[in-house]
Amino acid sequence: MSRFMPDRFTIMLVCTVILASILPIHGVWAGYFGIATNIAIGALFFLHGARLSRDVVIAGVLHWRLHLTILLTTFALFPLLGLAAGFIPESILPAPLYMGILFLTVLPSTVQSSIAFTSMAGGNVPAAICSASGSNLFGIVLTPLLAGLMMSANGSTGISLDAVQTIVLQLLAPFVAGQILQPWIGDWIRARKKLLMPVDRGSILMVVYGAFSEAVIEGLWHTFSLTDIAAVIVVDIVLLALVLIITMYGSRALGFSKEDEITITFCGSKKSLASGVPIANAIFAGQSVSIGAIVLPIMLFHQIQLMTCAVIAQKYAERLKRKADTTEAKPAAA
Repeated sequence: MSRFMPDRFTIMLVCTVILASILPIHGVWAGYFGIATNIAIGALFFLHGARLSRDVVIAGVLHWRLHLTILLTTFALFPLLGLAAGFIPESILPAPLYMGILFLTVLPSTVQSSIAFTSMAGGNVPAAICSASGSNLFGIVLTPLLAGLMMSANGSTGISLDAVQTIVLQLLAPFVAGQILQPWIGDWIRARKKLLMPVDRGSILMVVYGAFSEAVIEGLWHTFSLTDIAAVIVVDIVLLALVLIITMYGSRALGFSKEDEITITFCGSKKSLASGVPIANAIFAGQSVSIGAIVLPIMLFHQIQLMTCAVIAQKYAERLKRKADTTEAKPAAA
């Protein structure tokens, strides 16, 4: 049953949303909080750049078929499925929440959970490290670009020049600075994951609190019903199920090994909450669309993917153990 329980960070996210619903920050304090949030996001992407070893990026090129498959799944298959969700009537899936679904589909893969599930299932861990890291590297550029194209195609205003400037200064510039300093500080940062975890999670919680505070003041919970939220959950589940099926059976059809199949399945099906929330804040701040409505589908998808992939990883691990036991039993019988 523990596999189906929310993780600690998900509980913190829920508590943050509740706090924003009861005590939303507003007025001059919201302005100060927004400045602090932007600084925290800049620190987050600086640390991402400093953590990512250049050797990992270079090594990823050696298994280009696997990484290309995962990138196409993340930035092509997912967005196409997101566009297909546009055929759902607005009476079932309101437009602001559908925009959140669209944004979800163009996000990069997760890093930590993709690697953790790949390792647990007995997959190709070095390839998972390369693909997950590369996905986030490409995502800094591809996610805003694809989000602008898809939302413009659906009648939205797309991404403004101010949003592009924010992305460059708040996300890309700190990341590049981290990469430049990586040879000197990378080892130190990677050795202190627990010490630096508050920056990762704290920046996300700050964005969520600020986004939902603004959304609550604008009437978020009066705008969307429980039925609307249930519709988002169903769409998230269907999206994840389709991608899991396509990656699992598609990798077999393409002739990948079982270890690579596991890597493609877990890296290709994930969407990063850690990258998605700050990027959403950079893109949609000051626009008519509610950031709270954009972030909500991502938060729900985050927990759904964790619970589902935990079960699948366990099934892979059990199958691997049975195969190993059978292999050991054959020489003994002989």
